[in-house]
Amino acid sequence: MQQILDLHIHSKYSRACSPLLTLENIDNACRIKGVDIIATGDFTYPAWFKDIKNKLVEIKNNAGLFRLKTAKDDKIKFILSTEVALIYKDGGKTRRIHLVIHAPSLEAAEELNNYLDKDYNIRSDGRPILGMNASALVKLCLNIDKKFLIYPAHIWTPWFAIFGSKSGFDKIEECFHEYTENIYAFETGLSSDPAMNWRLSCLDNLTVLSNSDAHSLPNIGREANVFEMNKFTYGEIFDIIKNKKIYNKSRGSGIKFTIEFYPEEGLYHLDGHRLCKVRFTPTQTKKHKGICPVCKKPVVIGVMNRVEELSDRSIKVRPSNSADFKKLVELDKIIAETLNIKSRSSKNAQAEYNNIIKQGKNELNILLNISESDLKKITKLKIAEGIKRARQGKLIIEPGFDGQYGTTKIFKDNEQKKNQQPSLF
Repeated sequence: MQQILDLHIHSKYSRACSPLLTLENIDNACRIKGVDIIATGDFTYPAWFKDIKNKLVEIKNNAGLFRLKTAKDDKIKFILSTEVALIYKDGGKTRRIHLVIHAPSLEAAEELNNYLDKDYNIRSDGRPILGMNASALVKLCLNIDKKFLIYPAHIWTPWFAIFGSKSGFDKIEECFHEYTENIYAFETGLSSDPAMNWRLSCLDNLTVLSNSDAHSLPNIGREANVFEMNKFTYGEIFDIIKNKKIYNKSRGSGIKFTIEFYPEEGLYHLDGHRLCKVRFTPTQTKKHKGICPVCKKPVVIGVMNRVEELSDRSIKVRPSNSADFKKLVELDKIIAETLNIKSRSSKNAQAEYNNIIKQGKNELNILLNISESDLKKITKLKIAEGIKRARQGKLIIEPGFDGQYGTTKIFKDNEQKKNQQPSLF
């Protein structure tokens, strides 16, 4: 059965995250979004782990997936997850990387927490900062349980990522050393998509995962993974990821595709300085020798530039064992632009959003599956046209850089004026 998985989010206890990120609200948001298996996030934080133990129950013995005790069904399943920040010295440099960790059981998660709590401060933030190197963390997890999953988060982000321009590495082996063989996957992050990562042959044997890294409820599912699963268990997820199982009918399980942000929308797609209002492509950065023309300091090197630097393939090469991917624009963004509303969270935008959701089951079903003719039956013609164009990639995008999200436009300015006329479509 097809399942949509978002394997990396946060709780209300993480810095800069919404106080509405409770287990009950996450469950409800997943039903609206169309996510079937959702990360708990932040299991290393004691207060949140207490909530996990008190409010969730395993869907069946040894499943390793959980549901709300108060839920009427197990449609929404939780997988134990956390993200940790590692800051340490390696190779003569200070390294700053983020890793996603999935635990196979409450007992394994609790044992990891107890160990970390002795030597590190896991009580200050939902995403703890640990002064240990990546290989030591992998060793610790695997000594507790061989079924821990550990993989690099948003691998290209400049400041906290394995390939980040500010404090990362040039090779996976440089980070994980003798435990490289125990790393089975990586997370693309919002500023890259699978095609960009296909340019590095060193990533060919790893499973490509895309997750939302949501800091608020509306962002859940903005990136996700679509699996075909025979069993709803942690073990099935572990097997698919470890063995990079790409779905085919004869196998019966595996990754069908990932759901992607348009990478240009990401915070760090291009290079530049936000405060100086300088945004460079890799070619422009090279022309300026990496220096901002306004403040005369080095620009922040973004994802596209690092991909270009480390790649050993052309853009057109696709590895043979790779899953498809589909780029989407979130429904409330499409509604807000189409109706010429400034905020996607405004009352009018949300009213139309809720109206469409009622008729279309959930957001991802609407964005991925409902035909153009049926879309016109459940929403305004202009919004149906917006969804169609987003599916086709017919967008106008100003790429993000130096911590600033990129912006997408579906309609040209002259079309927006016509959008005020009922007869446009």
